[in-house]
Amino acid sequence: MALSLPHRLLALVAATAAFAAPVVHADQLDDIKKKGELVVGVLGTDEPNSFVDPKSREIVGYEVDIAKAIAAKIGVKPVFKQLAVAARIPELQQGRVDILAASLTHNKEREQLVDFSLTTFVTGQKVLVKKASGIADVPQLAGKKVLTVKGGTQEPNIRKAVPSVEVVTFETTQQAFLALQQGKGVGYVNDESSLINDFAKLGPAKKDYAILPTNISVEPLALGLKKGETRVKAAVDGVLRELESSGEADKLFIKWYGPDTRLQFDKRSFKIDSDRI
Repeated sequence: MALSLPHRLLALVAATAAFAAPVVHADQLDDIKKKGELVVGVLGTDEPNSFVDPKSREIVGYEVDIAKAIAAKIGVKPVFKQLAVAARIPELQQGRVDILAASLTHNKEREQLVDFSLTTFVTGQKVLVKKASGIADVPQLAGKKVLTVKGGTQEPNIRKAVPSVEVVTFETTQQAFLALQQGKGVGYVNDESSLINDFAKLGPAKKDYAILPTNISVEPLALGLKKGETRVKAAVDGVLRELESSGEADKLFIKWYGPDTRLQFDKRSFKIDSDRI
């Protein structure tokens, strides 16, 4: 049946309105709840933040425990996916992981790519050298070869501190650490907490190595979140605030970084209470 002109106009307006209406879809938090799991991107090679326990073969660590607390609060199962340092942000952006608990430094450049939780850890970056190199502090690395992980903040920070340094990068921090032991460079750059842990792994050989005294940067670490997912950020930050206020955050720090660990830190120098840098 043919429509009269007024009816045709009404039909056209309705069709135009339907076409212009925004598509309503569930946000990321709804998606996480629907699938029943929180997929967490971790390094799995950065003790004590996330690493493979040699006995259980499971991924454990400080950031892993934080991620487990977040999953429990949301009411889903945590699933951990190991990532290379350079793959962290692309994997999050492409939706292959829901959040990053992967020793991720929060800086202004990365704010253009991802959102961040409250700061969960604060460390500095330092350099481990062989004593036989004769290097006593960072400026003496000028013109020398140093080793670090690919895709982290370590490389740009050491280049900024020592513009003439030569940097060789590896897929994991442990590969870079091994390369130092093999004499492939004079220094190994990493976050101070991880560097202390690696230094302890040297055992009796520690006498042949030294951590240079100068920090080349200060690194606020946080969980990485997909850009614009405000409900996920609110949920994550809410759990972090609860961990801080309940005292559980301090217990986690002591568990993984405290006096009975290789790192032997007496106490925290930070609170989990801000996402400002």
